[in-house]
Amino acid sequence: METKLWGGRFAGEIAKILARFQNSYRFDRRLWRQDLRASIVHARMLGRQGIIPEEEAERIVAGLEAIRADLESGRLRWPEAGSTWESAVAGPHEPEEPEDIHTLVEAWLVERVGEAGKRLHTARSRNDQVQVDTRLYLKEALAGPGGVDEAVRELQRVLVELAKQYGETIMPGYTHLQRAQPVLLGHHLLAYFWMLERDRQRLADCLRRADACPLGSGALAGVPYPVDREWVARELGFSRISENSLDAVSDRDYVVEALSDLSIIMMHLSRLAEEIVLWSSSEFSFVELSDSYSTGSSIMPQKKNPDGAELVRGKAGRVFGDLLAVLTVCKGLPLAYNKDLQEDKEALFDAVDTVLGSLRLLAPMLATARWRTERMEEAASGGFLNATDLADYLVRKGMPFRRAHEAVGRAVRYCLEKGCRLEDLSLDELRGLVGAGAAQLIQPDVFEALALRNVVAARRAPGSTGYEPFRQELAAASSLLERGQVGKED
Repeated sequence: METKLWGGRFAGEIAKILARFQNSYRFDRRLWRQDLRASIVHARMLGRQGIIPEEEAERIVAGLEAIRADLESGRLRWPEAGSTWESAVAGPHEPEEPEDIHTLVEAWLVERVGEAGKRLHTARSRNDQVQVDTRLYLKEALAGPGGVDEAVRELQRVLVELAKQYGETIMPGYTHLQRAQPVLLGHHLLAYFWMLERDRQRLADCLRRADACPLGSGALAGVPYPVDREWVARELGFSRISENSLDAVSDRDYVVEALSDLSIIMMHLSRLAEEIVLWSSSEFSFVELSDSYSTGSSIMPQKKNPDGAELVRGKAGRVFGDLLAVLTVCKGLPLAYNKDLQEDKEALFDAVDTVLGSLRLLAPMLATARWRTERMEEAASGGFLNATDLADYLVRKGMPFRRAHEAVGRAVRYCLEKGCRLEDLSLDELRGLVGAGAAQLIQPDVFEALALRNVVAARRAPGSTGYEPFRQELAAASSLLERGQVGKED
């Protein structure tokens, strides 16, 4: 099987170590569906435009469709792909590895349809061919069935269901990882819903720029054939064609943008995973993960570890590295194509796989967890989470906020020394702590202002943690989820 498309210029064989070093078949063969799809449309266009005889175009299409069917059924087996260095120093009788998926498909085609198969590459370069394959892959990986957007929506669905079930549980809200003010558990969970909604918006925006068909750009300067680029774009589901052939074959902006968006998703998932790790610890005990989503220790029989969440947290760095790798590859390249650009695919594939795996793990992990709402409410009752509300009470009575802040600070210090809560103080104690000049401001209704549920209920502004704003927020999130559409940006 001939697996080189460029041998005529060369009198000798390529060094085996270089061949294995530069071959991309080991990772780009996952583009086989996209490569066959684009090749079928390209062959039909060649026949329609009279660039090759129509009967030969039909034979090419039939051959490509047969290859696709045989790969899908398993009748056609993939050549083995060795590791880069071990294969490079193996014995002389080792079978040659294909250079890439594109040359392998063409070689299979020529075996099946003969000389007609060698016409497929007319008016096409591997430079625009690999670009169209990668763009098709990205569109499917991000927005197709089983893709990233679908997995994000599933995690959003779980968050909404949890917010419906446990949403009005009061828990501590934190700043600096210190208890700050009481919030509703549902409000906390939906914070991640809106992060993920922005992620969906970014993915959709990225796909708008990736949705340009580069076929017809050739190696860099276009092609001297009467190709119908618009027809090819429509047949492949692209909204438009690329505008500049030099840019079309060397552009990896859409890969960088996708990796950036995937990195932001992983950053959000890492934050969520970190909270799962914290909340499942005995120090918090806010959540207990299902045995199905926990692991144990090889030496400590009592341990129940949140390894899945920890791995999501760790794998965020891997996706960040994929982004940095491609940015570094692209930063100093002259126009147009350079072999460096081959390095984009492993990073892209790895990032997509890592994000999908993380999303698909976190959704059932959260859905099957035991949410210890009683422990959350117990934690919210300590730590002076109503201190700000005592200051606000004094402000409503006429005291300047800065003076109120100082007075409540004294009250908190007094409670710490006494070992009690603000609401445990007597009316006389509270009046004495704010000072003689303001004692009359403290009335019996102060205890209503300090009650935890009233503290939460007082947050009535849209977007707040109060009961009514939370119910409106939950309704909005549920509506977005039911429509299945990406929410509009403000």
